Amino acid sequence: MTASASPVGARPTLRLKPKANARAIRHGSPWVFDNELVMDRRSKAIAPGTIATLEDNERKPLGTVAVNPNSRIVARMLDRDSEAVIDTAWFATRLSKALSLRERLYAGPYYRLIHAEGDGLPGLIIDRFGDTCVIQPNAAWVDTHLEALTAALTEVTGVSNVLKNASGRGRTLEGLDADDAVLVGAAPDAPIAVEMNGATYMADLTGGQKTGLFFDQRDNHGFVARLARDVNVLDVFSHVGGFGLAALAGGAAHATCVDGSAAALDLAAEGARRMGAIDRFSARQGDAFDQLEALQTEGAKFELVICDPPAFAPSKQAADKGLRAYERIARLAAPLVAEDGYLVLCSCSHAADLTSFTGACLRGIGRSGRRAQLLHTGAAGADHPLLPQLAESGYLKALVFRL
Repeated sequence: MTASASPVGARPTLRLKPKANARAIRHGSPWVFDNELVMDRRSKAIAPGTIATLEDNERKPLGTVAVNPNSRIVARMLDRDSEAVIDTAWFATRLSKALSLRERLYAGPYYRLIHAEGDGLPGLIIDRFGDTCVIQPNAAWVDTHLEALTAALTEVTGVSNVLKNASGRGRTLEGLDADDAVLVGAAPDAPIAVEMNGATYMADLTGGQKTGLFFDQRDNHGFVARLARDVNVLDVFSHVGGFGLAALAGGAAHATCVDGSAAALDLAAEGARRMGAIDRFSARQGDAFDQLEALQTEGAKFELVICDPPAFAPSKQAADKGLRAYERIARLAAPLVAEDGYLVLCSCSHAADLTSFTGACLRGIGRSGRRAQLLHTGAAGADHPLLPQLAESGYLKALVFRL
């Protein structure tokens, strides 16, 4: 879908209810929920993805917003300027700001280029893999402005290929399709090799999870690699070898990767092969909980164990169930850690805050009969900037314990 920039005067207007917190919006809150707005028949009829003007209850403009009446988040703040025109030039300005940060941080063009609200582009994820960018348009307004976005993206970055990945959970919540597409150029015909922390990762941009690789753990991979020299490592929920390959690059004696996806483990093995470390690599394919129990039965011990599961608590409604799952992971993983070894437990669930997640991990470790020192608390790298007014943007947590 495409949309041209409409004249500001022709835009619809949304108005806050008298008790809505206009001050929070003025201070940077990016979302406006359905219960905060006057939703009359005209407002409810606005087409998803439409650009509108947001006003407070006294009809004073607050800014330019993207609208989706079918979502709980009806309005997403795009610009504090209520007369902003959302066109190719507007996207280019935002993309240029984001690019300047990444180019300062990283030597090569492999990073998260746009981290949604953290980069002022709500609902939009863009990961860059050299000459190819993968877009996740997780909000209706991005879908309706894909043409302008793509034009700006190729102009600012110079990439030749732009892919649309429609697998994001947000698209379902926004009522959007699940159709992947090639927007510019061509999709790569093979996985792309990405160098991080001295390790080589194989990113499948068309058949892998999300955009093909998780850049967010880069800094945590680097920290954990410092603990890995000359020891045996277990990387559970490894995907394409995230922590395991970083550990091998850090001098681990051996790394065992566990994942439910045989395809992901094949990519991990290829990464190890390209690093010249295949003789120190092994894989176990299967359910992570089952594999942890099996390793206990086998009497296995590792000096370094990492568990980096998918989001067990993707929403507030799932928080309690998710925290119990994190506790179980900790309880099953801790007995596999050798005395004075290290256990790394991660969560990418925004609904499980750091305090709750830490508590669940400590309960699991305690139930296993182990005692822990907390050495390090990690978060996503700087290419995943956190918007302070939006807790959800700081979703990633990585806890490093010594048992």
